[in-house]
Amino acid sequence: MLPVLAGLLAGAALVLAFPPFGWAWISLAAIALLLWALRSGRHPTLTGWFFGLAFFGGLIWWISELGLVALIPAVLFQSSYFALYGWLMGRAARLSVGRWMLVAIGGWAAVEWIRGHFPVGGYEWGQPGLSLSGWDAARGAAQWIGGSGLSVLVVAMAAAVVMVIERRRLSPASVTPFVLSGLLLIAGALWPTKADGPVVSVAIVQGSTPCPFTHCDEERLQTMEMHLALTEQISAGAADLVVWAEGSAGSSVWETTSADADPIQNDEVGEAIGDEAERIGAYMLIGTDRAVGEDQFVNANVLFGPDGEILGEYRKRHPVPFGEYVPFRSVLGGLPALEGVPRDMIRGEGPVVFDTEIGALGSVISFEGSFSRYPRSEVGAGAELLVVATNEGSYGYTPASDQLIGITRMRAAELGIDVVHAAVTGKSTFITEGGVVGETLGLAESDILYGSPRLRTSGPTLYARLGDWMVVLAALAGAVAVLARRPARPQTP
Repeated sequence: MLPVLAGLLAGAALVLAFPPFGWAWISLAAIALLLWALRSGRHPTLTGWFFGLAFFGGLIWWISELGLVALIPAVLFQSSYFALYGWLMGRAARLSVGRWMLVAIGGWAAVEWIRGHFPVGGYEWGQPGLSLSGWDAARGAAQWIGGSGLSVLVVAMAAAVVMVIERRRLSPASVTPFVLSGLLLIAGALWPTKADGPVVSVAIVQGSTPCPFTHCDEERLQTMEMHLALTEQISAGAADLVVWAEGSAGSSVWETTSADADPIQNDEVGEAIGDEAERIGAYMLIGTDRAVGEDQFVNANVLFGPDGEILGEYRKRHPVPFGEYVPFRSVLGGLPALEGVPRDMIRGEGPVVFDTEIGALGSVISFEGSFSRYPRSEVGAGAELLVVATNEGSYGYTPASDQLIGITRMRAAELGIDVVHAAVTGKSTFITEGGVVGETLGLAESDILYGSPRLRTSGPTLYARLGDWMVVLAALAGAVAVLARRPARPQTP
């Protein structure tokens, strides 16, 4: 059972690459240990399964704040992908070392792509490349290959380490991943991508709530009032854009009846926010939700113009399973643990970019920011500045907020765009200059954060244009390595 124990240790070690630890360098060692265990060919499926259990159980334990009914399925589903990866690597164990290496890289790439899309919309959290967001050179390289491409490089180097250990010598195949990674990192360090357009003065209003990290009566109304009171402290002309994060207004979806603080449905709330936009002379992006009937709701960012009028809204496209909707509700909806999710979110239909006098504004909401495809779609639609609006109120004093900021840093680097990362209960910050995190407000802190991000006017990065091209190439190479037959030996006459 040594390989299984090695897989368990590898999963636990990979957790340390992410916040709150941030030991990004350990990702290479952890994946090399997993591949070494799988290379033995003994219990590969079980080894992959235990790797997944240790990794995801240690990384996203904070989902238990929504209940074990949310955590357990998530961990089991994600672990099953690496059980599949283990099975594949077990089948590849008898291949030549070179072909095995291609299967290791391509199989990982394929598994990461699949789990990023299925089931229930997928889950990209935990990609090894995302753990590198604290390294300037890695972020610089992300403009060409993205965080997903960085994951491919990490796995390639890990496979090369296993190859060297087995052969006890260097070879072109084992050296190539390190040479390619080194060149990309050097290029990323020398030519980082940065937004290069006009500066926009932005104020993030992190108003917190009357009951941080819990739920209480008239929560949304009081939350809106706390944000409004802080906004009244912003001087006229002090900002071009004011951002209230996800759930800073609206109607509580956790209660069947609640005071409605949605600026669309409540004229008084809309007028109060509009008056502040007009007084400051700024655009205001307001995170709100509203009930639609008895069993649905909308989660949106509503934009007010400097004249106080509502200009439009962006609707969240990717709800949190068991947080914003219940998958297979007809089967699971009767579970007592799911009583706190009485409504399912209505999904938005596509990217929305607001063309304003200060530039083209795009936004995504919370969970969407962890997926590369949603910020990328906003940039593809013309966004020059991106707002990631989140709440984080469901996860308490856990690493969830730090992990999301780490992911958002990589999104900023991939797309070469500055990001306004706004949270109701924290942590709020500005991410500029290709992924540099600025001053950050703490969890449950109530304050205003001012920043000066720039618009991106130099056109899309290679990754923004082509997406996960490196993942596709790696998966195709792995498939060829699996399917290709050895050439027949010539017969002796």
